[in-house]
Amino acid sequence: MSKTLHLTEQLIAQRSVTPEDGHCQPLIEARLKPLGFACESIVSGPADFRVKNLWAKRPGRSGRTLVFAGHTDVVPTGPLEQWTSDPFVPSHRGGKLYGRGAADMKTSIAAFTVAVEEFLAKHPNPDLGIALLLTSDEEGPSVDGTVVVCEQLKQRGERLDFCIVGEPTSVEKLGDMIKNGRRGSLTGKLTVKGIQAHIAYPQLGLNPIHKALPALDELARTEWDKGNDFFPPTSFQISNIHGGTGAGNIIPNRVVIDFNFRFASVSTAEELQQRVHAILDRHGLDYELQWTVGGQPFLTTPGELVGAVQAAIRQVTGLETELSTTGGTSDGRFISRICPQVIEFGPINASIHKIDEHVLVADLEPLKDIYRGVLEHLDAP
Repeated sequence: MSKTLHLTEQLIAQRSVTPEDGHCQPLIEARLKPLGFACESIVSGPADFRVKNLWAKRPGRSGRTLVFAGHTDVVPTGPLEQWTSDPFVPSHRGGKLYGRGAADMKTSIAAFTVAVEEFLAKHPNPDLGIALLLTSDEEGPSVDGTVVVCEQLKQRGERLDFCIVGEPTSVEKLGDMIKNGRRGSLTGKLTVKGIQAHIAYPQLGLNPIHKALPALDELARTEWDKGNDFFPPTSFQISNIHGGTGAGNIIPNRVVIDFNFRFASVSTAEELQQRVHAILDRHGLDYELQWTVGGQPFLTTPGELVGAVQAAIRQVTGLETELSTTGGTSDGRFISRICPQVIEFGPINASIHKIDEHVLVADLEPLKDIYRGVLEHLDAP
């Protein structure tokens, strides 16, 4: 059994449903300390939701640092009876390794850990500094995990130059896609107020649903931006509408609309908020609007890190990888605040968060080799 496969199985066997880490981070720490890494456990969050974070760093001679980032927590399993095998007992069937977190993202953590071991065995005194940032709060609220570590590193004046987040980005073949950015997420909860009345006497009431519809139509038809070479145009989507008392003969006194923007780097959350308020005001609505910024967009344009990852993928798989900013948010949005070059790369993502989550066993060694190849490229640019 390869070291990558063995470590992946050890990590899958940890019941680390968010915010639990199980014994994942101590396993990784035990591998890193003999290599000269200074390891720090950063615990955050309330007593009933304690989050474990691991920051491990080994300085290099150049002062430049590559960070491998990932999360040890996993989403809940769902109905256990629907799994073919226990989700926390790594199982092999048909060339696939099954278990919760296999794809998202314990395989990546194992692969970049072994890649670091192999790289340092060959280059015991490299120019490149290496760090690992692991959290058990990526699948949860994400308020006591990577964001806390990044804030502490910022306060210390830590310099980070490159970061690879081990998110599962491949689509059909390992290495066919990497994420060089992500869209921002902005959520609004809009409450439009009216006057409750008997439905047979509409002149005595004010129907907030009727009042809101023209404004919602304009919001849905608005072109917010045109995107750019890396991002699609900003999208606006309504996710929920709640109104009425449940009775069929009452005009309600309010309607609540939940909506979300996934926005490109050409727009800002503040600009989008201002434009929404302008539309609502123009339609004369009596409303309240609560905003939540789930994440700012980030973008790493082609340069040293993207080139190193592309070259390593090409060397191991022969593929010309595609750059993409599609999908949801990741912890890259926090790391990008203190690190100028952040990309995401990992195994095939088709089974993430699903029953019978899995990875191809044949992809484990190539994934490790790609991570090691990036270290080689950045150590000797």
